[in-house]
Amino acid sequence: MEQEVRRPTKKQKQILTFIEQFIAENGYSPSYREIMTGLNYTSVATVALHVNSLIKRGHLLKKDHSARSLEVVEKTINKTVTSDKVSAAQEKWLVKKIDAMFKHVENSTHPTEDLMDGLYVMVGALRVLGLEGAAQSFIPRLSDLRRKQSAGK
Repeated sequence: MEQEVRRPTKKQKQILTFIEQFIAENGYSPSYREIMTGLNYTSVATVALHVNSLIKRGHLLKKDHSARSLEVVEKTINKTVTSDKVSAAQEKWLVKKIDAMFKHVENSTHPTEDLMDGLYVMVGALRVLGLEGAAQSFIPRLSDLRRKQSAGK
């Protein structure tokens, strides 16, 4: 019989994360009582209900019927970013957000040093992400704002 894998609920996700972290730290799975204590539940039965749902949904496996036999099907805590590449959609979203920040500062009568610093950080972040063209497109605006700020002093 094939299990249907469905997204866990918020509470189930908390339990799943707790179990995964516990196993990573201790080398064995937590007892239901340890899950209850670790997540501030008041009942082992509630933990059992969530764990059984996670098993039915395909997120946990329970080997035989012994204690400490829970196993996470798909680990999430050891997943790392393997690329610093930014997709075209992500670049578009980021440039749009930075443009909105620029418009906000440009519309202020006296740009503060903090606002200017924030813009420099954002343009620097574009460079770090390898989006040199996008970073360069904001340089003239930074220069104009710097002049505006100097004139206001």
